[in-house]
Amino acid sequence: MPAPAPPSPTPLTIWWRPLALPLLLPLLLLPSPLTTAATTAPDAATSTSTSPSSADALHRSVTLNTAGALNHLLLDPRTGEVYVGGVNALYHLSPDLRPISQGQTGPRLDSPDCLPPIDPKDCTQARQTDNANQILLLQDGEDEPPQERDGGGGDAAERRTRWRSLIVCGTVLQGICEKRSLSDVARVLYNTSNPVDTQYVAANDPRVSTVAVLVPGTLMLVGRGYTSKGPGGIPPITTRRLLPSTHHSAPAFSHEELGKLVVGTYSEYNNHFVAALRHEGHVYFLLSRRDVRETKEYRTYVSRLCANDPSFYSYVELPLACEGGYNLAQAATLGTHRGRPVLFATMAAGQASTPTPTPRSALCVYDMERINKDMKRAQELCYTQEGQGPSGSDEAYIEYDVSSRCLRLAKSSVTEYPCGGEHTPSPIASSVPLVVEPALTRTTLLSAIATATEAGHTIVLLGDKAGHLHKVFLQADGMGVLYDSVTVDERSAVNSDLLLDSSGQSVYILTQKKVTRLPVAQCSRHTDCQSCLSVRDPYCGWCVLEGRCSRKTECQRHAQANHWLWSYRQEQQCVSVQSLVPSSQSREEQTQVSFTVAQLPMLSGDESLSCRFGGLPPQPAVVRDNSITCQSPKPVLLPPSPPGSDHMALRVSLMFGNVTISHTYLTFYDCRAVGRLNSTSPCMACVGSRWPCHWCALDEVCTHQKSCPRKPIIYNTGEDMTPRGVDSCPCVSALQGSPLVPVGFDKELYLLGKNLDMFEDEEDYMCVVEIEGRSLLLPATLIRGEQQTHTFKCAAQQYQYSAKELEYAARVYLLRGDLRIDSAPNIQLRLYNCSVGQSDCSQCRAVAPAYRCVWCGGESPQCVYSDACTATHQDSCPPPLITKIQPTTGPLEGGIRVSIWGSNLGQRFQDIQHGVTVAGVSCVPLPEAYLISTRIVCELQPSRAIKGPVVITVGDSPAGQSQQSFTYQDPQLLAIEPDRGPVSGGTRLTVKGSHLLTGQKSDLKAFIGQQPCYIVEEVNDTQLVCRSSRANHTSELTVRVLFGKAERTVGNAVFRYLKDPVITDAVPAESFYGGGRVITVRGENFDIIQQPMMSMLVEPVGSFMVRRRRYLSPRGPHAAFNSSLIKKQERCMDVMSDQMTCLTPEVPPDSRVVRVWFELDNLQVDFESVTGRKFTYHPDPKLYPLNMDTPDTPYRFKPGGVIAVEGKGLMLAMTRGEVVARLGNQECEVKTLDSTHLYCEPPEEQPLSTDESELPSLRVVMGNLVFDLGLVQYDTDDPSPVPLAAQVGLAASAAVVVLVVLVIILMYRRKSKQALRDYKKVLVQLETLEINVGDQCRKEFTDLMTEMMDLSSDVGGPGIPLLDYRTYAERIFFPGQKGAPLSQNLDLPDSRRHTVEQGLGQLNNLLNNRLFLIRFIHTLEAQQSFSQRDRGYVASLLTMALHDKLEYFTDVMKTLLGDLVQQYVDKNPKLMLRRTETVVEKMLTNWMSICLYSFLKEVAGEPLYMLYRAIKYQVDKGPVDAVTGKAKRTLNDSHLLREDIDYTSMTLTVMVKSGVEVQPCPVKVLDIDTITQVKDKILDQLYKGMPYSQRPKADSLDLEWRAGQAGHLTLSDDDVTAIIHGRWKKINTLQHYKVPDLATVALIPRSQSSVVMGVNQVFQTGEKTPMLEGEEEEGQRLWHLVKSSEDPEIPKHRKSSMRERERAKAIPEIYLTRLLSMKGTLQKFVDDVFVAILSTKRPPPIAVRFFFDFLDDMAEKHGIDDPETVHIWKTNSLPLRFWVNILKNPQFVFDVQVTDSVDAVLSVIAQTFIDSCTTSEHKVGRDSPVNKLLYAREIPRYKQLVERYYSDIHSSGSGCYQEMNSTLTELSGSFASEMNSVVALHELYKYINKYYDQIIMSLEEDAAGQKMQLAYRLQQVAALVENKVTDL
Repeated sequence: MPAPAPPSPTPLTIWWRPLALPLLLPLLLLPSPLTTAATTAPDAATSTSTSPSSADALHRSVTLNTAGALNHLLLDPRTGEVYVGGVNALYHLSPDLRPISQGQTGPRLDSPDCLPPIDPKDCTQARQTDNANQILLLQDGEDEPPQERDGGGGDAAERRTRWRSLIVCGTVLQGICEKRSLSDVARVLYNTSNPVDTQYVAANDPRVSTVAVLVPGTLMLVGRGYTSKGPGGIPPITTRRLLPSTHHSAPAFSHEELGKLVVGTYSEYNNHFVAALRHEGHVYFLLSRRDVRETKEYRTYVSRLCANDPSFYSYVELPLACEGGYNLAQAATLGTHRGRPVLFATMAAGQASTPTPTPRSALCVYDMERINKDMKRAQELCYTQEGQGPSGSDEAYIEYDVSSRCLRLAKSSVTEYPCGGEHTPSPIASSVPLVVEPALTRTTLLSAIATATEAGHTIVLLGDKAGHLHKVFLQADGMGVLYDSVTVDERSAVNSDLLLDSSGQSVYILTQKKVTRLPVAQCSRHTDCQSCLSVRDPYCGWCVLEGRCSRKTECQRHAQANHWLWSYRQEQQCVSVQSLVPSSQSREEQTQVSFTVAQLPMLSGDESLSCRFGGLPPQPAVVRDNSITCQSPKPVLLPPSPPGSDHMALRVSLMFGNVTISHTYLTFYDCRAVGRLNSTSPCMACVGSRWPCHWCALDEVCTHQKSCPRKPIIYNTGEDMTPRGVDSCPCVSALQGSPLVPVGFDKELYLLGKNLDMFEDEEDYMCVVEIEGRSLLLPATLIRGEQQTHTFKCAAQQYQYSAKELEYAARVYLLRGDLRIDSAPNIQLRLYNCSVGQSDCSQCRAVAPAYRCVWCGGESPQCVYSDACTATHQDSCPPPLITKIQPTTGPLEGGIRVSIWGSNLGQRFQDIQHGVTVAGVSCVPLPEAYLISTRIVCELQPSRAIKGPVVITVGDSPAGQSQQSFTYQDPQLLAIEPDRGPVSGGTRLTVKGSHLLTGQKSDLKAFIGQQPCYIVEEVNDTQLVCRSSRANHTSELTVRVLFGKAERTVGNAVFRYLKDPVITDAVPAESFYGGGRVITVRGENFDIIQQPMMSMLVEPVGSFMVRRRRYLSPRGPHAAFNSSLIKKQERCMDVMSDQMTCLTPEVPPDSRVVRVWFELDNLQVDFESVTGRKFTYHPDPKLYPLNMDTPDTPYRFKPGGVIAVEGKGLMLAMTRGEVVARLGNQECEVKTLDSTHLYCEPPEEQPLSTDESELPSLRVVMGNLVFDLGLVQYDTDDPSPVPLAAQVGLAASAAVVVLVVLVIILMYRRKSKQALRDYKKVLVQLETLEINVGDQCRKEFTDLMTEMMDLSSDVGGPGIPLLDYRTYAERIFFPGQKGAPLSQNLDLPDSRRHTVEQGLGQLNNLLNNRLFLIRFIHTLEAQQSFSQRDRGYVASLLTMALHDKLEYFTDVMKTLLGDLVQQYVDKNPKLMLRRTETVVEKMLTNWMSICLYSFLKEVAGEPLYMLYRAIKYQVDKGPVDAVTGKAKRTLNDSHLLREDIDYTSMTLTVMVKSGVEVQPCPVKVLDIDTITQVKDKILDQLYKGMPYSQRPKADSLDLEWRAGQAGHLTLSDDDVTAIIHGRWKKINTLQHYKVPDLATVALIPRSQSSVVMGVNQVFQTGEKTPMLEGEEEEGQRLWHLVKSSEDPEIPKHRKSSMRERERAKAIPEIYLTRLLSMKGTLQKFVDDVFVAILSTKRPPPIAVRFFFDFLDDMAEKHGIDDPETVHIWKTNSLPLRFWVNILKNPQFVFDVQVTDSVDAVLSVIAQTFIDSCTTSEHKVGRDSPVNKLLYAREIPRYKQLVERYYSDIHSSGSGCYQEMNSTLTELSGSFASEMNSVVALHELYKYINKYYDQIIMSLEEDAAGQKMQLAYRLQQVAALVENKVTDL
């Protein structure tokens, strides 16, 4: 302990502190390089058992404070010590991860562009560069002599290179290597200060992989990826010598004179190396790269070299594939499975055509013999068959672009030269991949792998990117079973170096900052057999006779049957008791207990088993085979039964010594307890018990014995003896007469008994009545009857009770002497008192007649029993008396409930049903709320503004009138404040108005749009306050308030839902318990939050410890919630849009912080989710008084120095800048703060005191903590105070500034409110309509989201039937064309095929000539007969032909577009690209389609498909006319089914055959659906998610109704039962066949003999349009829901104009409401599609940016500065040209069917998209089209999306041309094989032939074309293709 500070140091004694502090501070603040954490019970990584175990002892972790990530891990197999390579550092750890040594490797002065040694003068760009570890290997050799250190000259240096050492290579200095001591990694044994270029080993970029493996002969094989910087020409695989070569004078690590893999183009073969492995004389490299030769896709390869091949003649490469698209290897290791060597690899699915892995990954296992066999085959083919396989295709070839080729050598070449030779070709690659199925798949990227073998079984350990370790058991069939996952490090990925120690007990795991050692198995944590086997850990099994979970070798008798049980053997189960005889017995007897045991292990001769009952001593067991017999314990030894129970279950354990082999439970019942537990009917309880108990009637005893001391005995119900059962018990069976007894009158009781003859002796009987805890004894007289019936007459008695209730139930029973006779259940007297609860005449007369209550007149009228009334009975009641009404106000529209209290308000509801008026207006009473005579609740009816009393008339009696008046009033809403808030809600919204206290508070409901706003304060007449709820998206909504059913809105004011605030950072992440630390929070949109809070849940340490002990479980350390949690909050301050400050709340000391979050109104943001780390509380700091010995003595201070304050824990959660020190009324500036000292510099002159003392005191403030450290006395005079005049002046100036600011703020707010009130009338009407259908929309949307949940879970998988690229391109390029060129073959005779293909090849060369192609297109477009359809067709053919050269295609397209711009600039530039009238415009459409295909797949495809499915689901929920295609649920008014059709939703049970089983599947349909519509809905349900083209068609199936024994009926749209009226024939529906709800149907294949009616041909599900015209059959017209109003005699050319006039009519509001309901339901899905297309949160597709840049350049080039023109160009080129096409035709992207009713909805959405992209103002009126009215409120928002999208692309700047070219090159390679270019060329030639002369003439007229002889070359093409006679 340091000596305490002197009591009162003078200024002279501390003069050195200001000087020493800056010198000492760096030393004090230096972090410790290693932070070790050895934990015995960490959170998720080890067992949660509270007792330590050996497995827990193996679990340790160490956190290494490296500058960057840790890179490599190495184990010394001899010592078990651990070596870790990281950025700038090496770490040497013991096997239990304790630090031994540490060495620095960087940073170093370096630049990847310079060669070492680095001279700053020569390499000016050199900087201090981090050195990441690339290679970490252990070189075996001589042991390092302990006494020898550095020095000793050159011989000693050469000798050190031979020592056993660590090989370390990093990224600096071009990847040179060095050797370091194994005992002290800081000691360098070998390096070179002047390396030569052959010593550059590792990649100089940490992102580029490097792998290495040591081979015999002190050599190292290294594989490294390509780096763009640094020296070129370093081969991807090289051999390095580990020792200097004296023969060649080559230094260590040089590849001079050693083998290397020669590569033609280094950048082309950019190998990503994953692993380097040695196996049986070979070295294998696992790598991935792009397939340069064929597919251009990235794939994984394994290459092999003979370990002793110095020249790489033996190099062979084999592609590896893993089914499911897993193409990129991530980690690999060698191991064995079932005794065979295998290669284990983790493979990931790569992103499309990129080397970037996706999270989808798999474990793939490759047999090494198969790998070697395939490699040998590749060698044989390349050595002897020129690489060709039996089919003639190239199966082997020469890779890496070198000048070698496969040969035809002797067949024995491979045998004679297995490692190649100078004459053999190399490097060889196989084109046939080795394909395996994945053994295990995961959705998290697997990054590491290790394998182990336990008892002949294979276990695979996998690490992933999320910091988890997965344990997998590899079964015999090669499939993996995941049996455990452990969280190692939640913050980082698991490194690929995953290593097992030499004993196989532990695995070492490397993450970004940590090294962790985990046991491979934790068998001992499982304490019973079931838990041991249930975890299915292949390491663990149950050792039966030792009673523990262990590894197999740890169980002594594991070789014997049933001694060690393993969970993966199905026949092995835990030893268990199969049967127990008896299963229950009386606790009063002792018997033999026998049970059979399964899986009983065999014992040796002198060993025995025993039985143990509960905690009693064991008893010997008799064992016969698997049967065990034991003696049950003596009754006196048994423990008592639990209170209130008649039995207990005692554990019976089968023991081997002290080990429990198995156990069961034996039940001991107690018959005496059975009788005692039921005092009212002990006999019935006894003989009716589940136990074999019998009743001794005379002894009143329940016994297990079948005899009694005194007869008779009544046997148990289960016995076959008489008398038996509850019916034989002597008992009182019932109460004779009415149980109703009025109080105060003598009443005799009669009880009926049975089975009482068994009592031979006479005893006195007594009746007992229990009233309010008192027993009333009444003498009873027995009256014997016939058939063993007895009647007991109880003496007359007056009864009274004190309860204030009309009726009281009193129990009655019978005593025989002192013994109680059994009573049947519920024998009770119903005592009643008419005067209780009947306060007036009406209530009295309303009592049931059976009670005989009357209203007795006289001086004090009351309700009494009729016999007790001595006055006159009143037959009529007084008039009603009203005492209170509530509320006293209501809205003019009525609709609220008015409650009326009083007396004589009727005896029944019918009395007042029509007799209530409020202010003269009838008020309708509600029967459910009526209370007889005292309360009426009625519903207020509409009225004008009047005031009056409430009047009630009951029957013929005079009316009653209230003293209070009721007022009809008109509430008004005037304003809201604030007018904005976050989408998540929680804003306190104040609504101001008049008459807001209309009705009751429960009648008041506030809404923002459709979202409820919850009223949170008492409402007064002028304002109410409500809290907004969560909204679905940003929007501007009207605020409305409901007064019952009356609705009011706030004028023109709207409430704006804005984006939720986003927190991007919050610092710091620590605080003291005292709180008050300032947390700076950064983000956006904070200014819309009213009450930002920092909140936390705190648990006191005591309750936490108790709860941890109680609830500790394997799943987590504590329960999810506990009532002891305390919530602490502090409000945040200084809130700006992007920043605010929050103070940490104070928490009790030593408590545990469970959760910390920011509460932003309704939004909660966890602190950890923002910062990635938990918020931590530390103990409060301590500051000691300035004079610790005598605190009351002033501290003497001399000006010019600093004050030093000692303390403890000062920097745990505080920095110097946060500490405030004040000396008196002035600041003492804090200069330095460390963990134990604070130094502050006071003012030059002594400040004034802030209290009454003369001297100032030093106060230090740390957050909420305030420390008063004592008085300070200067050695100089006191300073003069600040003049009062100055203080007054400052205050006055501040007041003026504040006043000016307030005036400005008030003016600004007034202007803002005025601007918000300007709204159009049509929008208000539409909004009102939308509000009216809001409830329906919410319900429909809820149903829709429920339906879409299954689909959403499949998104990204089979749930989205995306078309393959070929089909997609065909539908885009050639829309509506069948037999498009993409799916055709060249139809030529074989004799001409070769010549024609040769000619087409020359035509292809011509098309690749820019001049020819442009002249060709211009010539075609100049021909009058070249139609618009021809232009599109030629453009698509050119796209096909040039698909493999998209960069060239793009260049030509830009040239043609430049010509097109020139044409339109001279005319009207705004019309450009408006239609597809030229070849180049169709080329642009195709180009966009190609470039945006991946964007469609990855981004826009999902929301677009969800929109399509949502539309289809909503349309199908309502009627759809099969003839006209009109639907009730649509957005398109022209396709709206306006007629009111009655229909019922029903569910059919469809029988579906699944294998051999038939399973029912419920399908929802409508009763008015046609049979074909029903079949379509069934197919939609059965084949949900399946591509439409793979589904069976409805016309190939029949629908069969299966009605049980009534038989099967085939349903069809048309049959002999069809209804015909005149010329109209109605299509059959389910309603027509009277198919009931829940009927059973099945789809069966349509037989060949089935008669296919004409109507069936019409109803084919593949057809897009319904039957509209001409569907006549023998003069009859078909109809489904409505008959077409169209007169068939009207000519067809007039029909369309009539439709247009009908469509132009104003649509009634009811239909607009239907459309709005559909629109509201689909709104989320429409928004999702628009946002996906137009969002700028992700980078826009490169093609869009490229083309928009091109349009901007064109506008600038031609001097077009009108932004609207450029906006129109962009809109015409992308949204209207591509996206609208996709929106209207989802079948272009998905394999789906788009019906006409769905297409009608999509057309409206597409038109909305078009309107959103226009620049003109969106105005709506009464004559506006319906779709514009529907989306009138959304289109301005969508316009903002479009404008922001264009703006963001424009502001991002140009410069994407290089990236675009790379993308086009990649696209060319990716999809070129899908294009049928030969057929496209042949189709193009047809146009050349048609306009041959014009094209030749155009080419000859061009001077450049003449020089290139283009016309001559075209004539050559013609001669070859058609034998055309030319001028050649």
